Amino acid sequence: MWFTEDIGIDLGTASVLVFKKNKGIVLHEPSVVAIDKNTNRVIAVGEEARQMLGRTPGHIVAIRPLKEGVIADYDTTEKMLTYFIRKVIGRSFFFKPRVIACIPTGATDVEERAVRQATLSSGARQAFIIEEPVAAALGAGIDISEATGHMVVDIGGGTSDIAVLSLGGIVCNTSLRVGGDKFDEAIIRYIRREYNLMIGDRTAEEIKMRIGTAFVSNDKHDRFMHVRGRDLVSGLPKTIKITSRESWEALQEPVAAVIEGVKKVLEITPPELAADIVNNGIVMTGGGSLLEGLDLLLSNETNLPVHIAEDAISCVAMGTGKVLNEMKVLSNSKNRGAKRVF
Repeated sequence: MWFTEDIGIDLGTASVLVFKKNKGIVLHEPSVVAIDKNTNRVIAVGEEARQMLGRTPGHIVAIRPLKEGVIADYDTTEKMLTYFIRKVIGRSFFFKPRVIACIPTGATDVEERAVRQATLSSGARQAFIIEEPVAAALGAGIDISEATGHMVVDIGGGTSDIAVLSLGGIVCNTSLRVGGDKFDEAIIRYIRREYNLMIGDRTAEEIKMRIGTAFVSNDKHDRFMHVRGRDLVSGLPKTIKITSRESWEALQEPVAAVIEGVKKVLEITPPELAADIVNNGIVMTGGGSLLEGLDLLLSNETNLPVHIAEDAISCVAMGTGKVLNEMKVLSNSKNRGAKRVF
């Protein structure tokens, strides 16, 4: 009897999620690989490697091989995928699995081929590609097979994919190179500008998650946290206090880019589908959608109801799992004829 363990992979800039058929999500680890430069040997992958970011000696380098949703370092991505697939399937798998991987809607043909090839080289028997908004919508429990318009805003680590879906495919969309990483960078820039303090990526991410907000109301209690970094004037370590209102100021630019992207897609949405979106609202998925107040701000700016998916971070991976059971979705989901905002 043929026995294969098909898997779906949400190959994200910040983290990789793996869905195993009939098992659900079995792996959720950061997309980080630590490599010894002298021997080119992989020392750690995932959470263990993330702990090393910004803390390694000269001969060890911690790499994030995906940038803005696509492969930036092919060899390292292949090593990372091989590690994750083996961890999920087991080292001695006899039959290679079928793998479905996700790409942003803005990925070029070359970038799509790179993902497919890296997946095959990592031990897949067959590699299929699905676009993130389609997988996110399926994972959020939306029935996209109907002749009804649904709008999905998927904010990941490297990209934000905004799409209107109907009859199993994408009608119009845009892909922004703005996501959780750009939120972190904006916080780092703000603190350097306002306080002459240099902080690392992990500290910026912690600020974003603990006190970061996209919407400030006057009656809200201003939360704060203490942040440690290096003083750019004295060169010595220093601690400052950052408030949620300051995080709001820092995040203005990347958040505005996402809102603008949503408005531009709505502008080119056919009227019948626009009417459906008024009823169904906008569904937000991805880790970036969990930024406090982003749903309120988007609702205020568009005058539409906005819902955050139940398990926003896992939606894309869950969607790949649904496609494993319904492979014909892949043929309908190809984005070739979709209207696109550039």
